[in-house]
Amino acid sequence: MSAETRIQEVLLLFGELRNAPYAPATFATSFGAEDMVLTDLIAKHAPWMEIFTLDTGRLPEETYRLMQETLGHYRLSIQVYFPEHGTVERYVREYGPNAFYENQELRKTCCHMRKVEPLRRALRGKGAWVTGMRREQALSRQDLAVREWDAAHEIPKFNPLADWHGEEVWDYIRRFEVPYNHLHDQGYPSIGCTPCTRAVAPGQDIRAGRWWWENPDTRECGLHVVDGKLIRTRPATPQKTAGQI
Repeated sequence: MSAETRIQEVLLLFGELRNAPYAPATFATSFGAEDMVLTDLIAKHAPWMEIFTLDTGRLPEETYRLMQETLGHYRLSIQVYFPEHGTVERYVREYGPNAFYENQELRKTCCHMRKVEPLRRALRGKGAWVTGMRREQALSRQDLAVREWDAAHEIPKFNPLADWHGEEVWDYIRRFEVPYNHLHDQGYPSIGCTPCTRAVAPGQDIRAGRWWWENPDTRECGLHVVDGKLIRTRPATPQKTAGQI
């Protein structure tokens, strides 16, 4: 499929999201390569769409630099959601700042307070949630669809780049001179919080550097999964509630 066709498919999807029942739609960015492709397309073709990010408080400096560069480059607004400070304070006081290395329960608790809870606030009142997720990114995402219903948040979720290959993402970035996180140049295909992300060797799984001390089948932060499984059913049907699926 040509790059132009790929782009047109995304823009057609954006056109659907502008109107009921999906408005207001919001795009979640973590400033990864895929997210920067979608940010570029939104800035150029769908400036009406809200963009938000989750600042966990433990992001790499390179991510903050890209956030600043993105704001200046596109002259757009990005809503930033932080974890509740009281919850973080209690966690650190009781378990320590890096307790997530000790066991999966403490890791998931950390991800929940820094990502999952802020996400719930970010999605409140929204008609659709757009992500940069792709099938190639993880074992748990192999069945990812472009259109889904997220039962946990009771909201339609759209993954416009679900079937894009990594080469297509980077071809777009180079072609349109899109800003990107320079940790990608240092062997970081997937970038999250600093203590939970490391570089991977050439040929390794894309998310091998995320929570590398855990089973690869469960390397998700909880934004998209419950008990290691993606939270979704198909197709996206905003009229239904979680209990009707």
